[in-house]
Amino acid sequence: MDTYVLEANVHFPTDMSLLWDAGRKSLDMIEDAIEEGILDRKGWRKVKYWRRELKTLMRISAKASSVVGKNKEDRVRSFLELSRNVSGKIDASLLAIYGRVLTMNLVEMHAKKIETLEYFHEMLNKQIDLVERRVLRDETIPAEEKIHSLFEPHTEWLCKGKSNKRVELGHKILVTSDPWGFIVDHVVVEKQADVSLAIPLADRLLSRYGEGVIKSISFDKGFYKKANKELLGLYIPVVIMPKKGKKNKAEQEEESSKTFKKLRHKHSAVESDINRLEHHGLDRCPDKGLNAFKRYCALGVLAANLHKLGNVLQEKAREQCEKTRKAA
Repeated sequence: MDTYVLEANVHFPTDMSLLWDAGRKSLDMIEDAIEEGILDRKGWRKVKYWRRELKTLMRISAKASSVVGKNKEDRVRSFLELSRNVSGKIDASLLAIYGRVLTMNLVEMHAKKIETLEYFHEMLNKQIDLVERRVLRDETIPAEEKIHSLFEPHTEWLCKGKSNKRVELGHKILVTSDPWGFIVDHVVVEKQADVSLAIPLADRLLSRYGEGVIKSISFDKGFYKKANKELLGLYIPVVIMPKKGKKNKAEQEEESSKTFKKLRHKHSAVESDINRLEHHGLDRCPDKGLNAFKRYCALGVLAANLHKLGNVLQEKAREQCEKTRKAA
């Protein structure tokens, strides 16, 4: 088994782009509320101008924040000031929307859109605070406060150490394949390190197939933990889990044995299986939401297994035809 990143369908997050996303979507929801008659246009006649101005200031601020210059902070302050003004107007408009919806008894009809407006308004205030702290006050923002996408908030910032992809946005997928190339287990990993995945995976496999069926199990170095290896060894005869860092004499002898080397070399087959998954659409998920992300992943695994099964059946059919031809 091994992990790889299934990317979410999001753009690369920067402070300015996220603030722009929050501002433009808030204005979109305000325009929808005006069109549906639950908010007066009075006070929002310049909404299109504010949208253009936000976009212009976003571009100026993004360019300014990427270089060192005298006017960098002034340009960012202009963007923040307009964003705060828009946020204040949305605050007042939300009160007006609540009053009108309650008066007209249209709560159920407009509940979803009001909830969406509240969400983007909250994100607008959050991004204003984050940009001010990071850019103007030069603070380091804790990882738990960061949001990598307003539209897919479940998205994780992942660094797998690849030379061509320093950062990937999505979720790790734990893929387990058998010696015949079929994916026998997969799971969408949420904020967990590889080392914590080995025992739950083995527990699922042993529960599904029973003890004594699995003769060996192979991991890479990222899964190594001495306690995990010892526990797995109680239920599975051969556990291939290379140690990270310096090895003692016993560990060197184990990893130099023929069995270890043979099974370690076969571990690369899972990389081929992962590549096959990516070619079946599991390189980037176009669906929205975490549940849809998991569903899309499961369907991709099913498609890859069906394709593999079809190849096996076709190969058997070709062999049978060849036997028949030779017998004739």
